[in-house]
Amino acid sequence: MDRAYTCKACEGTGMLSDDEGWQYQCSVCHGDGMYDVDDISSSARVMSVDENNRLLD
Repeated sequence: MDRAYTCKACEGTGMLSDDEGWQYQCSVCHGDGMYDVDDISSSARVMSVDENNRLLD
């Protein structure tokens, strides 16, 4: 994996976690660990949360 294209948000793992340890798919690279042209051209999506502000996938 080329370090220049590694997603900096998830450090190439494709997963992020919140402060409670809940893990979810990286919203920057969409879970593949690489930040490329497809990720740059896609629009941001609004994620839904529960009453405790935990992300719902």
